[in-house]
Amino acid sequence: PLPSSCLSRSGRGEVNPDRAAPSTNPHGVPSTNPHGVKRLDGGLAAGLSRLLAPALTVRGLASASALTASRLLPMVYHPCYSFEPWPEKHRFRMSKFKDLHSHLLAEGIASPAQLHAPHEEPPDAWFTAVHDADYYYGFCDGTLAPTALRRIGFEWSPQLVQRTRLECAGTVLATQLALRHGLACHLGGGTHHAHRDFGSGFTILNDLAVAAKYALTAGLARRVLIVDLDVHQGDGTAAIFADDPSVYTLSFHCGKNFPFRKSKSDLDIDLPPGTDDAAYLATIKDVLPRVLVAAKPDLVLYDAGVDVAATDSLGFLSLTDQGIFDRDRLVLELCAHAGLPIATVIGGGYCTDLSELARRHSIVFRAAQTVWVDFALGDPPGPRL
Repeated sequence: PLPSSCLSRSGRGEVNPDRAAPSTNPHGVPSTNPHGVKRLDGGLAAGLSRLLAPALTVRGLASASALTASRLLPMVYHPCYSFEPWPEKHRFRMSKFKDLHSHLLAEGIASPAQLHAPHEEPPDAWFTAVHDADYYYGFCDGTLAPTALRRIGFEWSPQLVQRTRLECAGTVLATQLALRHGLACHLGGGTHHAHRDFGSGFTILNDLAVAAKYALTAGLARRVLIVDLDVHQGDGTAAIFADDPSVYTLSFHCGKNFPFRKSKSDLDIDLPPGTDDAAYLATIKDVLPRVLVAAKPDLVLYDAGVDVAATDSLGFLSLTDQGIFDRDRLVLELCAHAGLPIATVIGGGYCTDLSELARRHSIVFRAAQTVWVDFALGDPPGPRL
């Protein structure tokens, strides 16, 4: 059954977001090169150079080496992320979360002991801290206007409310686990097109914004970096935190793709259609290490969207699966090397072959398992909550 908080506007636990005054340059990032971030000092550059070497292959990653870790990489999942009935030909494959879960278990990438379930009745205050209360409760009550639902791209149902709130709670839990152990992976999340007062592009409530605000409000982090490598700009996330210097938004995306009216992230990297593995990875190697210095985060949230794949139906970039693995391992290694806890979400991916989609979404979990072992994360445990 749905939590009662989904069904009524009573008992709102609204949180004052305490938004900081706008600043022309809240993060102090000088525009001294094409990407607008300062050069690394020599010492840090040398320390990161090992991480910028060519990555391992995708195949044969986790099994034997993972056994050397005395703790298990935490993963977050709830079976209600997927539900039926769902339109068979809808571009958004609601079964992909269930399919990913099955794939991870079948391939030995995950075990039941690694899986954590999110809070089934997340507080309304988590959502109203980053979303307009009327919009949030309108969605929960089923009273959003038809035009609002068309912009989202889904038909309303109680199951949709339940899974949407659960998915946000899952990213909050992944954030908590990452802060405790250094790294955690969510079998969902990445709903970055959801703005403060409207949803868009198959996203309704912004899990990245909810989790970042939760960490800040709970005093678990002073600054959060959101690294969004989905092929589509994280416009909702950027808009929600536009005037909040405690959250730095970094978005790598295809410039000539949805959304066609972009928001302004703290740093936007517009990639041309057809960008391949080499060009994509070179840009990350150039930009991300210096953003880690400029943003000074205590926590990183990583949207590992796989719609950057050459075969993705909504992508327009040309990454191979190996390139996606190299990307994910690079991002995770850079954060682990800097001692930063990082929570991953799966983001977008659009493919009619559901087994191919599940396999592609599993790539970040393979990369995370490798980094978990290589950096001995979770043993000894990271900072306690």
